[in-house]
Amino acid sequence: MKGTKGNLGNTAGQWNKVFVQPPPEEEVQIGADQDPRETYLDVLFSPLRFTASAITKALQIYRRGSERSVDLSWEALKREVTLAVENELQSSVTEFEFCQEEYRQLQVEFWSKFYACCLQYQEALALPLGLTVSPHTSMVCLLKKGFVSYLLPCFAVDHLYLSCDEYVFSEEETAITDDPEVGRDVLQLVQCLRLVSDSVSGDMAYEMEKALDQLQSPERAAELVLENMLANDSDNVIEDIQDKLQDVRNPVAAMMVLLREMDLESDAELGTEATLAPGQSLPVRLGLSQLYSGSVAVMVACQAVCQMAMTRALFCRDLLILQKLYLRLGDNVFLRGGSQLLQLQQDLIPRSSHLLSSYHLLKHTSQSLASSVPLDIIDANLQHLSVLELSDTPTLSSNRSVMSPQTVVGLFYQTVARKTIISQIYGQQQSAAPSPALLHWPHMVSNVVHLLAQLLWPSNPSFLFPECLMANCQYTQLQEYVRLIGPWCQTNVGSCRFMLGQCYLANGEGQKALACFQEAASEVEKEEFLVRLTGTDEEEAATSPRLQYYNKVLRLLEDVGLPELVIHMATLAITEAGTDVRSEAALRTRIFKHHLDLSHNSQAYEALTQNPDSSRRLDCLRQLVVVLCERSQLQDLVQFSYVGLHDEVVSIIESRARAVDLLAHNYYELLYAFHIHRHNYRKAGTVMFEYGMRLGREVRTQRGLQKQVNCYLAALNCLRLIRPKYAWIVQPSGAAECERPGASPKRTYDGEFAAEPVKRQVDILELKDLEKEYNLARSRLTLAKHHPTSAGIAGSASAGEMVALLVQAGLFDSALSLCQTFKLSLTPIFEGLAFKCIKLQYGGEDSQNEAWGWLAANQLSTIINTKESSATDEAWRLLASYLERHASPSAQHHRDVINKLLVHGLPLPDWLINAYKGVDAASLLRLYLRYDLLAEAAELVLEYVDALLGKGHQYFGIEMPLSATAPLVWLPYTAIDQLLQALGESQINASMCNKLQEKLDHYHKVLDQSTRRRIAQ
Repeated sequence: MKGTKGNLGNTAGQWNKVFVQPPPEEEVQIGADQDPRETYLDVLFSPLRFTASAITKALQIYRRGSERSVDLSWEALKREVTLAVENELQSSVTEFEFCQEEYRQLQVEFWSKFYACCLQYQEALALPLGLTVSPHTSMVCLLKKGFVSYLLPCFAVDHLYLSCDEYVFSEEETAITDDPEVGRDVLQLVQCLRLVSDSVSGDMAYEMEKALDQLQSPERAAELVLENMLANDSDNVIEDIQDKLQDVRNPVAAMMVLLREMDLESDAELGTEATLAPGQSLPVRLGLSQLYSGSVAVMVACQAVCQMAMTRALFCRDLLILQKLYLRLGDNVFLRGGSQLLQLQQDLIPRSSHLLSSYHLLKHTSQSLASSVPLDIIDANLQHLSVLELSDTPTLSSNRSVMSPQTVVGLFYQTVARKTIISQIYGQQQSAAPSPALLHWPHMVSNVVHLLAQLLWPSNPSFLFPECLMANCQYTQLQEYVRLIGPWCQTNVGSCRFMLGQCYLANGEGQKALACFQEAASEVEKEEFLVRLTGTDEEEAATSPRLQYYNKVLRLLEDVGLPELVIHMATLAITEAGTDVRSEAALRTRIFKHHLDLSHNSQAYEALTQNPDSSRRLDCLRQLVVVLCERSQLQDLVQFSYVGLHDEVVSIIESRARAVDLLAHNYYELLYAFHIHRHNYRKAGTVMFEYGMRLGREVRTQRGLQKQVNCYLAALNCLRLIRPKYAWIVQPSGAAECERPGASPKRTYDGEFAAEPVKRQVDILELKDLEKEYNLARSRLTLAKHHPTSAGIAGSASAGEMVALLVQAGLFDSALSLCQTFKLSLTPIFEGLAFKCIKLQYGGEDSQNEAWGWLAANQLSTIINTKESSATDEAWRLLASYLERHASPSAQHHRDVINKLLVHGLPLPDWLINAYKGVDAASLLRLYLRYDLLAEAAELVLEYVDALLGKGHQYFGIEMPLSATAPLVWLPYTAIDQLLQALGESQINASMCNKLQEKLDHYHKVLDQSTRRRIAQ
């Protein structure tokens, strides 16, 4: 379907002229820097040149009918055409090597052949077949062989430019001015413009178009075209134009009328929607919501705008060339002299140049096809729009048919413009005209086209079109739009830079996007779109608009995931914050966060220290500590100076250390390194001591015990680095247990206020106390290594309990060391070792094998590893060495061992008896008597009496036997009397009793003699 323009009204029974849409050019201009294939494809698939049917039929003929293409998408048809022409080119090539120019010529040849085929079918399909007029809407349609053309009213200025001289007879038909003289000048001027248009060659028209595309000066391009016209004026067209210009009395006024008619700039705000009156019925509202929303209406409106833009672009081009000719001719054609020349140069030519650029943009936009967008890009775009609080829903169109390729203008009309236009037209007609006026096609379609063109007009304040492109992810088209308006349009400059930045973000060009966002910041308070962008956050209402803008951009950059750009933009925003401490704090927090995410630890710390808000500064410090610990970047964390933040960072690390799993995180070790780095050894020792204590309570495993030993050792080292009088740490005592769990700490059972709790006692731990804890921890670790299952019990065991555990495990060396450290009795050790000897004495082979394990953990003075040496022998040797090394003045350890052996009924080894009787024979006698060992007791007394009398006295520790000059000696008479009584009561031991009595009588006799001699002396 095609749209045409014209006035088909029947005036005085005569047909009026209709301006049909111009057919495609017979030849395609290809620049030296252009690819022939791309150029031909752009022309073939431009929305206004060829129908899909013509291209499809040409493709079938080109392929010689081998394949049929039915209802392909626009892009699919484009691919099929490319493939067909390229295959044809490749099949005709007989040589394998070409220079670039030869291949270019081949491309032009084959593409021009296909293009000519399309021209033929387009011409055939455009053959008129009939005419139809709707009596209800006055719509006129021209039925053609391949499509339908819709006739639209032609705007006055377009009518003047397109009409031949014979169809415009007088100034009264200009319809653009009420002044007859001005109307006559306008007619003369338009006739000159048509002569200029006829004189512009295809090459020069292409150069002019190329200059506009490349953003070169339109005025300079017009001068080049004029110079070419003057150089190649073989038909004296310039003289004819000059003659006609002589008849224009006031060319400046005529030009101003034409420029005013073509300028679509409006002061009215087109972007606001007119609301329907509350009393309107539902059918009216539903009808308006669907009016002109069909695919045909969209196509007609958009093609009408495109055709108008093409016509007026040529009009402005020719007018600019004519104005340049005026400047060359000067006073020869200006009847009013230099003032009009000055006005022409300073006012009219810049306006014409601006209009030419505007209509060129309009033409380019109306011919740009909309791109299909993948769903993931749509989702990302919706996320960005929600961050900016500009939420919109893109039109998700399926794969469109070849019959209706959608342009970006069509997309804009469907999604945004139609509703705005219909609302505005209805609002204007609601009071003056009845509602059926909306259905009058000539009037209605003119308004629709005009308002749509105004919405697209770059100099109008409305920014709906770029917003629509952004909402629908048409990034390439939006970039081209911003590029084309950049040098000459001063409206919505900041908004366009912001949109361009959005496009760069979508394409992954973050640095370019950042530059665009910075450029847009200066226009925040001047442009409606940017005001709307920054005025939606209630929390930031107190801040400046530019600062709100920066915050929106920062959120967008964060959403995209560009922390480097966030840092850069936030740094710029700080200069805008000025004295706004709250905003500056938020920005510096952002900078800190992203520096930390990027592992820029030094920069993150610097941003933290510069934050003016103490609470935010503390939050950032806490985050810095946690993140660097998780990354194991502890060197950086320790080396920061923390000026003014020392206590805070210590408090943070301490709180984290006391709140998290000890083995999963190393906050205590971090705090230790922190204090060591600052030479605060007492604090470092305190930290490691606390760490060790918690490990003993909470991590009762071998690994935990090993770390506890290391902690206590580190604490010891710290205190040894301090002068002795300062070598102490403070340990808070354990909190008193609550007597009434769950009860109020403020009141008693009776409801009365409880007495104030006593302040917590503080314990001072000196170096010797730490050494005790270290030895205890080391013994726990030793036990856990030999018996891993006992690690859970050992973790909280006291020194006394640990001695028992070590003895049970056979670790007697460790138990001895622990007893010596804590000044505990060695009795449990000797009793335990004696018991193990007893078990080995009566145990089997399994006991012997097991014993070698704990025996190896104790150091013997000499190592005997022979076949004759058993585990039992080694155990007895270990016991003997302990008794020898740890002898007590009262022989308490010997007594404990003998007592243990006798309890279990084990005969005493000779070496033990000999060792003990040399120290305390009386105690040995009493032990014999306690366990009813009468024979052994009697034998001991006999030996002891003999020793007193001089026989073997050295075995009982007697220096000199009984004599008048020797020291006094004595016998345990009480124990001996008990022994004699026990022997006397038993018939079995009667002989032993007599023998013992005789020995005692002999002793008493000698004693009496020695006593008398001593007295006599």
